[in-house]
Amino acid sequence: MTMRHQALALDYDGTVAENGRVTKAVEDALRRARDAGLKLVLVTGRELDDLMRACPTELFDAVVAENGALLYRIDASGCPVEHPLASPPPPAFAEALRARGVYPLVEGRIVVATLQPHEVTVLGVIREQGLELEIVFNKGAVMVLPSGVNKGTGLATALASLGLGLHHVVGVGDAENDHSLLAACDVGVAVANAVPSLKSRADIVLDGARGAGVVELCDRMLAGELDAFDAPRA
Repeated sequence: MTMRHQALALDYDGTVAENGRVTKAVEDALRRARDAGLKLVLVTGRELDDLMRACPTELFDAVVAENGALLYRIDASGCPVEHPLASPPPPAFAEALRARGVYPLVEGRIVVATLQPHEVTVLGVIREQGLELEIVFNKGAVMVLPSGVNKGTGLATALASLGLGLHHVVGVGDAENDHSLLAACDVGVAVANAVPSLKSRADIVLDGARGAGVVELCDRMLAGELDAFDAPRA
């Protein structure tokens, strides 16, 4: 089967996963997509270790974790390889947040994350320490990343490692941090449960929510429905 698009980039929580897990129906749909020749790239805000406890990462040709800051792949020899795509903030950043009572506070390889309403404290520490960091929201989550790092930049690196470009890919997500993901793709798709702002910017809004939407998208791609889709671009 020849399809116009050669890759599908998917957010995890609220998109591929429901209650943090991938259902058999979704797993089966993703396997059908891979069998038809599509490359699958998971693009998530989760830390890699947390993701690997919850997700069958072997379904994907590449994983972009920490909201674009970390690339994970299995190399040609079958060995897992991590590629940091940015530098972490200095240890004093997280230390200052803890000293001010920010809890929970999670440190990934690069990302530092907490929950709302701690974004005000986080922004204050960024300013005080003179750091070039950005706050990215994911529903109730507050993620802190180096400036310019997002799901779109991480996806571009992942696709390059697979020998593909952004014009080859369809992307699907549900939350605020998926704007950069959808904007980077040839066709940007929102599941039915996506936040209104993402739906308003998506090229396609699916009928199905979460995993049901992913199954719907896989079926539509395999049926050739997106081959002639011409996404309007500003």
